[in-house]
Formats: sequence, structure tokens, C-alpha cells
Amino acid sequence: MSRAHSHLRAALCLAAVSPRGPTPRGAARRGWSARPAPQEPGMEYQDAVRMLNTLQTNAGYLEQVKRQRGDPQTQLEAMELYLARSGLQVEDLNQLNIIHVTGTKGKGSTCAFTERILRSYGLKTGFFSSPHLVQVRERIRINGQPISPELFTKHFWHLYHRLEETKDDSSCVSMPAYFRFLTLMAFHVFLQEKVDLAVVEVGIGGAYDCTNIIRKPVVCGVSSLGIDHTSLLGDTIDKIAWQKGGIFKRGVPAFTVLQPDSPLAVLRDRAQQVSCPLYLCPPLEALEEGVLPLTLGLEGEHQRSNAALALQLARCWLQQQGHQGIGEPKAWSRQSHAGQLAPAPVFQPTSHMRHGLRDTEWPGRTQVMRRGPLTWYLDGAHTSSSVQACVRWFRQSLQGRQKPSCGTCEEEVGGITLIPLLGALSGPEVRVLLFNSTGDRDSAALLKLLQPCQFDYAVFCPNLTEVSSAGNADQQNFTVTLDHVLLRCLEHQQHWNRLGEEQAGLDLWSTPSPELGGPASLLLAPRPPHPHSTSSLVFSCISHALQWISQGRDPVFQPLGPPRGLLSHPVAESGASVLREAAAIQVLVTGSLHLVGGVLKLLEPALSQ
Repeated sequence: MSRAHSHLRAALCLAAVSPRGPTPRGAARRGWSARPAPQEPGMEYQDAVRMLNTLQTNAGYLEQVKRQRGDPQTQLEAMELYLARSGLQVEDLNQLNIIHVTGTKGKGSTCAFTERILRSYGLKTGFFSSPHLVQVRERIRINGQPISPELFTKHFWHLYHRLEETKDDSSCVSMPAYFRFLTLMAFHVFLQEKVDLAVVEVGIGGAYDCTNIIRKPVVCGVSSLGIDHTSLLGDTIDKIAWQKGGIFKRGVPAFTVLQPDSPLAVLRDRAQQVSCPLYLCPPLEALEEGVLPLTLGLEGEHQRSNAALALQLARCWLQQQGHQGIGEPKAWSRQSHAGQLAPAPVFQPTSHMRHGLRDTEWPGRTQVMRRGPLTWYLDGAHTSSSVQACVRWFRQSLQGRQKPSCGTCEEEVGGITLIPLLGALSGPEVRVLLFNSTGDRDSAALLKLLQPCQFDYAVFCPNLTEVSSAGNADQQNFTVTLDHVLLRCLEHQQHWNRLGEEQAGLDLWSTPSPELGGPASLLLAPRPPHPHSTSSLVFSCISHALQWISQGRDPVFQPLGPPRGLLSHPVAESGASVLREAAAIQVLVTGSLHLVGGVLKLLEPALSQ
């Protein structure tokens, strides 16, 4: 057995005696009655979320879906049965005037742009998305705002009791799984709140996704395609495109952005099979030609593709509903030709469209928070293509903060990059990566893409705000164990260390202190760190990672004090000194939307209210 493997096992033995956080799913189910009686005011929402969490069967559910992948009707019929038991028929969903959006990357941002554009027309909007960042009620929004805890609680228990009352002996499962339940709940909320339209983001794929019980959307969209969820959707982009095209409906217009030729042909064939008119969106510059450039509320060059799709979806929806003021068509001299796919119209965006794009907010996606000497860059990129876009955005953001210079403006002193900052004296800038990756994603490939950012420190931690999340139902996850997520972080660290040529062959070592009683101070680093390498650390939760990175210098994130042993490792101790003295600390948080959500929960306490 290698030394590295021995140290991993030792670290996990330490983790194994620590508190587990969430209770096992079965115990959680047995511990709650169908009608809980809250013991203190304001806890009703948390009670609802705890009960919802007992439906977290994602791992088993995904296995079931893979087994039944050849029969999509089985999946959709099961969802339709749940819908009927809840008191609705699929025809009732037609009242919602739905915009249905799928894709690999950017579908959430596209939905956010689309919703905000249509809200700027004075329409009452519903928006269903996933995952949530801080609170589960973020998934169901009215007029851009998460539904209130009171509204969530009311609709949750109404739906839960309805499903309990309608089960019979022939029902194999009395309750739908977590995501299915929330999808049903969103439909009920939107109907009862009488929204003018609902923007619905597909969960995974399209053809087998439970949102695909929607029979008559007003318009559909497909954002950029890439490789993700391969165990469920297939291991090639063509197979994934086939799955995404499963949301196309007969006679319902659909739009997509420019894709590689092969998956674009798959989308075209899928559309033709069901007589769905499919259009290719022109680039955003086509709509800007001859007029003022459009301002986007979301940063990053890749958001322009999402905005272009959103404009077409919003305009088509307005046109289908007979609205006026939808943007005058205009000619464009450089029409693109993508096989036999018809081009979407080029038009002049209206003032409502411009304001909608400008005012769009979508937390955790190319989001920047400047707090004292710290700048937090938050992006939940988790595929190779989205991480590449994240790297471009991060590096361009850093470049935009530098003074113009006729020569090289970076200088390395003691392993730390010195950059003249705009409007400030020259001083050390420290770049920190905070990363985690989950599921079956290739974290080594993602980390390799992040290397050009030239981080001084790489920090890895699970998607847990605290070692135990039992006090906050929104952060509970019954589908993973603490051992598993810590092992995953240690693997990330090993991948990162191996990527550096100077660190090849270096072993891992750990110095956990037994008196700390668990992984609260689990810190690992290459020994000894090469003077030109990125030092790496593993923390057992997000809170400890943020405490080390911020060193008390974030004016909002001010924990009472570091846990014992947080600086017990020499790399952590020396890094803490560097961070305390740095003129600027640039922190990129990426790899997982759940990680970004945990960071936002701690940096923006108001999001938990």
C-alpha cells in the first residue's frame, strides 16, 4: 500500500468517528409524523423541508431511470399518475403558458434572462429551476422572487397530504422522489397564484425528465450542449442532443443556439420527427447591429449566447400570445447557414427587452462580490466547457482590474504574484481556488482547465456549510456520507498536486490532532511544498475553508473565532500570514453549484432569512 493511500485511510478513519450530520434516510422518515406539530414559532418551514428531504432518493432513482431508459413512456406515465393523484391533469398545465428550456450549460441563465425580459413587460411570471443555492424555495419563484416560507409551507403540506390520501395498495411508491415532488408543487403554485406564464427549466436531459409531462408549451429552447450526466444521458454529445431534443412538441416553435454540426443535425432530426419548427438563433451582435450594444446583468462572454436565446424565446412567446411591441424585424447581412436549420428572425430589441437583460440577476453564475480586500468570484461551472468559460471570465475580470501598462505588469516575489491594482498602490495579490466536484464528473480534467489562472493556493472542501448540517434542513443531503465527500476532496487534492510538473512524485501527508475529535481541522498539503507550486489544503466544511481564506478580513463573514487546530498545519499557518498581509485576495469558487450555494449562505446571511 502506498504512503499516499495510507494517509487517505488515516484521514478517513478520523472522519469516521465524527458526527455524521444528516440522519439516515429511513430514520428521518420514521422520526417525523405526517402532520408535525412545530415546537417553536417560525419552524413550520423547516419542518416542511425536513419532510421533503426524506424524499431524497436521487442515487436509487437515477439507477432506476437508467434501467428504464429504453421506455420513456414508463417515466412519463408515472409522473402523470402523481399529477392526477395531486388533483391535476396534464391538460391543466396548458393554462400556464409554459416556456420549456433544456441544454447542458446556460439553461438556467437563459431562463433567468427570459423571465426578467417578460417581467419587464408587466407580466406575472413563474420560474421553476434547480438546484437551489441556499433555500429550497428558490426553486419556485413568482416575479423573480423565491416564494415565501409561508407559501412554501402551505403548498408543501397541501400536496403532501393529498398524495398520502390518494395512495392505494397497488401503489409501489406512495410519494414521488424529491425533484418530482418539487416539480408537482411548482405546477400547483403557479396555477393557484395565477401567473401569466411559467418558465420551466429541465432537470436532467429532456426526454425522460419529469418536466416533460408538459404537452403544450408555448415555445421551447435548447441552450449550449456539452458532455454531462453521461451515465444517464449517454457518453457522446450526439446521444445527449437526442435526449435534449425530447422536449420538442408538434407545432410548438423551438430555438437553439449554434452547436457543433453533429449534435445540431440530431436536434434537427428530432424536430422533424415530431413536426416541430426549429430555428437557429443569430448571435447577439446581429441584434445589436446599427443600435446601441446590449448590456447584460450577467458577466462573461458566454452569457451572450444565453441572452440571444432568451430574446428569441421571449419574443416568440409574446408573438404567440398576441402581444404588441415585440421588436421590429430587420435585415442582417451575415446570415449563418447551419445545414437545413431555419434562421430565427433578426430584430431590434425593445426597451423592455433591453431593461430585462440589463436587470437580470442569477446568483452563483459569474457573480462577483467585492468585500474589503477580498473579491469573491462565484460560478457553479461543473462541465469542461462551462469551466473553460469560467476561466475566461475570471482571467478577463482580473485583467480589467489592472492598470494599463506598456510592459509586463506581473512580478513574482516569494511565490506570490504582484499586480498593480487599478486605483491602488502596488501590492501582493493572492489568488485562491475554492473547488469541489460531485457525481461522476472528471475532476482531474476540470482542475487541469483551472491551472492557467495561476492560483497561489488551492482549497478543497465538501459541499457542507458546517461539519454537521442537522440544524438547517435546506442544507441536508441524505444521499451522501461524510466519509464519501471527504474522500472525494482528498482525491481532488491529489489530482491538483499531480498536475504540477514540479510536484510529480510528491506524497501526501496529514497532521490531524486527535484531541480535536474529528475532521474539524483536517488539513493536507504536499510535503514539502515546492517554492513555485500551488499549495493545497483540504478542509472538512465550507465554513472552515472561508475562515482560513478570509482571515477575518471580510466585513460581513465574521465567525466568532477559528476552530481549534485550523492553523495546525505549517502550510495553513504560513498561508494565513500571507493572506493577512495581502493587498488583494481574489477567490474563485467553482466546480459545483452546491458549493457556491454554501459559500453564499455564509457570505450573505440575508439569503437564509
